[in-house]
Amino acid sequence: MSYPTSPAFNAINLKSESPTLFSEAVNGRQQSRKIGGQKWTFTASYAPLTRTEFNPVFAFVVSQQGRHGVFTVVPTSISSTNGTASGTVTTSAATLGAASVTVSGLTGALKAGDLVKFSGHTKVYMLTADRSGNGVMAITPPLISAVGSETVTYTNVPFTVRLANDIQSYKLSVGNFFKYEVDFIEALS
Repeated sequence: MSYPTSPAFNAINLKSESPTLFSEAVNGRQQSRKIGGQKWTFTASYAPLTRTEFNPVFAFVVSQQGRHGVFTVVPTSISSTNGTASGTVTTSAATLGAASVTVSGLTGALKAGDLVKFSGHTKVYMLTADRSGNGVMAITPPLISAVGSETVTYTNVPFTVRLANDIQSYKLSVGNFFKYEVDFIEALS
């Protein structure tokens, strides 16, 4: 199931959440320990909407029953490469925990900060360095499961998400325009 693509988001606030245990003693000594994986969260907002534009969006959101439903959303303004990439890009095998994947079939370049998704994963990854042509593509977070020979999506990357909270609300302003924003959290399987 996919989130409605129209109307388009007006603004997106993307966050990377990487849980860490952290403590600091009175003398200033610090300790940190990575305790888990990483997930993306984002808030998407709309320009004021008419009732005709708003109703299908809100109906979809309410049908997800709060944090229960899992669906895909493509935040178009951030989910396509900033580089010149083209072609069908595929991976070769990489193990769980690897921070890089060997790719082939890449014409042009992907840029650091571009988002990618492997065909066998629900997780979205980010490039940490530019990648031109075939070779090793550095990503973060490290792979949460092994990658085989899979296709890499780098344009209109779909996030597999759920709503970040159970309560959904909107504001109705003067002129009967709806003001709405929605919070998503990556749903990892």
